[in-house]
Amino acid sequence: MPKNAPRSLNGNVVAITGGGRGIGRAMARALAAQGARVAVCDLDGDTATAVAAELGGDAIGLAVDVTDHAALIAFIDTVEERLGPLDVMINNAGIMPVTPLVDEDDASIGRQLELNLRAVIIGTREAMRRMAPRRRGHIVNVASVAGRVGFPHLATYCAAKHGVVGLSEAVRAELRGTGVEVTVVMPSLVNTELASGISQAKVKNVEPEEVAAAVVSALQTPRFDVFVPRATGRLVGMGAMLPRRAREAVARLVGGDDVTRDADPAARAAYEARAARSAPAAEEREQTTA
Repeated sequence: MPKNAPRSLNGNVVAITGGGRGIGRAMARALAAQGARVAVCDLDGDTATAVAAELGGDAIGLAVDVTDHAALIAFIDTVEERLGPLDVMINNAGIMPVTPLVDEDDASIGRQLELNLRAVIIGTREAMRRMAPRRRGHIVNVASVAGRVGFPHLATYCAAKHGVVGLSEAVRAELRGTGVEVTVVMPSLVNTELASGISQAKVKNVEPEEVAAAVVSALQTPRFDVFVPRATGRLVGMGAMLPRRAREAVARLVGGDDVTRDADPAARAAYEARAARSAPAAEEREQTTA
């Protein structure tokens, strides 16, 4: 095989958290189409089971609350027991409540830090422990462009996604020379339930399938930073070279400063209610220690 030829994903064992819907489901489909052996987990076990049934073969779909760290580790154990050594770990599960920080309650802050960041840390650590001794593997952490910039009414979400980017940067350095790759995915707003009631900025929303295709590409030809769409990465890069006032003016010009500020609460009600039930183990842990 030529040195720079894309890697084959055929037969690769892939675990995806939050794989029952949205980006996670799209990634499961795209990877299965490449011949990967896919396992998905989701708090909603019915959606995970449905995705596995759709993929067919030996695909796995399990109900897992990733804020229950023992359950997350057990999921990875099950994947390796049933499908073989883990080749790709995709930490995708997350929520995005939209609210001014001054109005956000402690429970919402806690859920996001547990689900959007701490579970990613645990999933990353477990993958490292399994992959590094084998000197192969690929960890994919799904962050957001909000992990590189700030958006009003998404303060906690931005904080968690900045954490995922920083985690991935550090882990990339820790794993250098081990043969294990790291990728951090930073989509703009994606047309899933998560984006309900949020108007589109001048940088257009992307589809889950576009994110999935970018992940497949990064697995075939490993790279660390994956912006979807790629133009977002160029904007972030150019913005980093501008003085703060100019950078903020550009953000207002493309509509990024208002897109979440003007979200429609009624249109988001169903999603926000589901997000509020997304981390039962973390909330039970908090109540036990209170």
